[in-house]
Amino acid sequence: MALIDLINVKKLGGELDEAQLAAFANAAADPQTPDYQLAALLMAIRINGMSPRETAQLTMAMARTGDMLSPQVGGTPVDKHSTGGVGDTTTLVLAPLVAACGGKVVKMSGRGLGHTGGTIDKLESIPGFRTELPEEDFLRIAREVGCCVVGQTGELAPADKRLYSLRDVTGTVDSIPLISSSIMSKKLAGGAMGIVLDVKLGSGALMKTMADCLALARTMCDIGRRAGRRMAALITGMDEPLGSHVGNALEVKEAIDTLAGRVTGPLLQVSLALGAQMLLLGSQAQDEDQAVRLLQDALDSGRGLAKFAQMIAAQGGDARVCEDTRLLPRAAVTQPVLSMADGWLSRMDTEAIGLAAQRLGAGRSRKEDIIDPAVGLVLHKRIGDRVAAGEALATLHHNHAPRAQEAHDLLLGAVHISGAQPPRSALIRARIAIDGKET
Repeated sequence: MALIDLINVKKLGGELDEAQLAAFANAAADPQTPDYQLAALLMAIRINGMSPRETAQLTMAMARTGDMLSPQVGGTPVDKHSTGGVGDTTTLVLAPLVAACGGKVVKMSGRGLGHTGGTIDKLESIPGFRTELPEEDFLRIAREVGCCVVGQTGELAPADKRLYSLRDVTGTVDSIPLISSSIMSKKLAGGAMGIVLDVKLGSGALMKTMADCLALARTMCDIGRRAGRRMAALITGMDEPLGSHVGNALEVKEAIDTLAGRVTGPLLQVSLALGAQMLLLGSQAQDEDQAVRLLQDALDSGRGLAKFAQMIAAQGGDARVCEDTRLLPRAAVTQPVLSMADGWLSRMDTEAIGLAAQRLGAGRSRKEDIIDPAVGLVLHKRIGDRVAAGEALATLHHNHAPRAQEAHDLLLGAVHISGAQPPRSALIRARIAIDGKET
């Protein structure tokens, strides 16, 4: 089937049938297919959109271009996907908590690029931790421990890998059908039967409006349901970093402190909300209240932290970090960032805060950049907090003074102080329940 025929259909606003969509996905996975034809079809889709049927069928076709896992893990395999944020360490908190409640978490995660952090980069800051495992080991650990988090393999939805790189250079990133098919093709190929979506809204998020967040969440839920998966979604705020720690080892430390009960706050609140949906999808709880109680008991009893240590050990890491976070990589220098004025912290540019951590070496601007696991920053104030001139807004953890100055300036520019206390926004802005009901 010639790609030019598909391009002609979409450029005129027509719909592609299932066979044509399969041909598109297979062409994307074939390295012999010219980039310019794939790019033309992506642009036609960006301009004219896709129907829900087209989007779902393209997603399944993309998933089938590579390995399709069918995890046998002794229960319903569940997964969580976040659209990306800053200080978003929910996977490291909720995966062991869900596993401690009897859930089976099978998760393939990515690396960070740009202002958002990558779960795999965070886990690799734990000495010895392996994120590349044979499929049989991945499934065995998920079955025996209850949770396993690994990197995405090249055999998983190879069509998406090609299209993702082309979207980035052709101005077609901001297409909800293409975003949805990219995310969900990997999730469907990964074999999870229950999937919770965490769609971020705010200055540090991909989606900046509630309308776009809901459209993306609805589209991904529709794809999953058409593919026989149980789906749920939360729209959560990213107008400020979710946790106070931004940087790989620093975020692992905060996750451990959260599981140990030493800290509470937005990171824990969102983790419990997402984890509750995972227990519902996996049939470990009958309703949300029961699910939250189960997770809270796993937290209070220490079973969640013990499960995280068990997962770390199973994946080759030094589980002693759960008892002594000083075993994690640490930066040579800490440097405070001081407020220039009195007032109330009224607004943050969360993307700029993520970029400040990237400048220190905690993230990548290019895929080939080398991560420094020790560096990052710790915020001491949140939106709505009172601030005095000369008070520390944050502390930089760095190994390179010129980079630290760049990060310092970025961070100061990202924080806005006013004379009036602003209202605090809700963390969870909207929900799409398993039955499709929206609140």
